[in-house]
Order: sequence, then structure tokens, then C-alpha cells
Amino acid sequence: MKEGWRRREFLQAGLAGAAALAAPLRHAFAQSSVPALGTTRLGDGIAVISGGGANVTAFGNRDAALLVDTGLADRIDDVIAAALAVTGASKVAIAFNTNWRPEHSGGNERLHAAGATIMAHENTKLWIGADFDVDWEHLKHRPRPPEALPDKTFYTNGDVEVAGRKVEYGYLPQASTDGDIYVFFPDANVLAVSDLLAVGGYPLVDYATGGWIGGLEKATQKLLEIANDETRIVPADGPVQRRPALEAQLELCTAVREAVRDAYKGGHSFEEFLAAKPTAPFDAERGDPELFLRLVYKGAWGHVRELGGGII
Repeated sequence: MKEGWRRREFLQAGLAGAAALAAPLRHAFAQSSVPALGTTRLGDGIAVISGGGANVTAFGNRDAALLVDTGLADRIDDVIAAALAVTGASKVAIAFNTNWRPEHSGGNERLHAAGATIMAHENTKLWIGADFDVDWEHLKHRPRPPEALPDKTFYTNGDVEVAGRKVEYGYLPQASTDGDIYVFFPDANVLAVSDLLAVGGYPLVDYATGGWIGGLEKATQKLLEIANDETRIVPADGPVQRRPALEAQLELCTAVREAVRDAYKGGHSFEEFLAAKPTAPFDAERGDPELFLRLVYKGAWGHVRELGGGII
């Protein structure tokens, strides 16, 4: 198993092989030697920790630390140790979940036990505590224990102060899921966006938990309003990015939203939509688009009115 395997590689394997691959891959990952976490410093008291699930942004000083995402459950002790090392803090005071998925929220129980406050959009809390299927992954999620649930939720935007520095957060509806948030560190000019930005692959638009291509397009537009040319942008997977990565994703989202609108309008099946190769200009950089297009095609059915174009 290669170092750094995460959901992105699983998605790129394609829907057809997902059920067959999931169990052995996860077993192999669990049995392999655990790689050391990577750390990328972005300024005074702020760094990205990679290799513990989704990228984790750690921020703070000797008084307290804040985390954006909590990684996988079996890596949280390593994540906490790395966060305290890079910030000089003695404790983690606050942790955000940018969405419900386990690589973003797996460390919640451990952090709660250590006295941290977990913050998330209300929809993220509902998914973490719910019994539901994600059919395209062939996975059934059971409710996690109360200790895993965020204990401070919100519906829109806000800010908190950690170590005497302001941290802003905001909700971007129905993009990757229906609970996605960004976290912005103004004085460091660092924007943590998690699954709202895909690097080296196609985005996740999880219709099973409220995501869709039009919502991701609008979310990307909003992030472009926040980021300037100097902003460091932290995705869920891969290296820190700059504004051009968001611009490229916006181009992709707009092209694919228009393509699925036209497919619906023309009464085309998914197979016809796929055969039309709506992502052809992007495939060389991002890889096999089939799973992404399947998620887009099915997820857009619930947003036909928003697609426009005279479909109905």
C-alpha cells in the first residue's frame, strides 16, 4: 500500500470496482506499517499536517491550538502530537469538522475526551449521528457515539478567537455534502477548504449526503471571493494550493453543470452522457472521470429547476 492512500485514490478506481476494492484495501492499510505524518509550516503558529486522514490545519500558540478537521480515528494521537509540536500549545482547545466523513471527523471522540470543543455545521452533526447508506460507495454508516458529535454547531458564518488571533468560518451549502465549511485565518492568509477543492483528481460531489455539482460551482465562486493571489489554500488531499487551483475547478464545474443540464434536456441516459465525454479537456490532469460523472448525473436530478435551460 503506497504511503498517503486516502479517499481520492479509492474514488479514482471507479464505481465498478469500489465494492470489491474497499475491504481488502482498508485491511491492507490497517495492517501496513504506519507512516509518519508530514508537516508543512505556513507561518507563525500555523501548519498543515498530512497523512492522518484528510489534511489537518493546526493553528495556535503556547496557550491553545485549533484544528481544522480531526483525521482518522487511528491517527488522532499522532495528529494531536504533531499539532502541539508545530504550535507550541499545551492543548487543543477547538477543532472543526469541515464535513461528516470519517477522515475529517474520526478523531472527535479522542479530542472530546481531552477537553476540546468540536465545531461543525448542524448538518454535519446530524450525519455523524445518523444511520444511512452511501450507495455509490456501497457503505452503510451507523450512528457514532455521542462523544463523536460536535458540541457547538452553526448554520451560517462566524468567527472565534484562538491564542489572541481571529479565525473565520463559513457555510457553503450543498457542495461536496450539505454541511461543508471553510475556515479562514486572516492574519496568516490561509484558507482551509477541505473537500471543496480537488487536487490531481475529480471533486467529490456526494449526492447521498446533499452534495451536487451546482452547489460546488457556487462554493468555488465564493472561495474565489475570499482568496487573493497570496492566499495559501489547504485542500483535503494533496499539497497546499494557490488561487489558480480554484479557478481551474470553477471552469470544470461550470462546464460539467452545463453538460448535465443539456443531457437532461435532451433526455440522454447516463451512458450517453458519459459517451459524450464532457470532461475531455480535464481528463489528462484529473484522471478517469466515470465515478465523478456518475455522481454528477444522479445528484443533479434533485436540482432540475436550479439547472435551468428550459428542462421543465
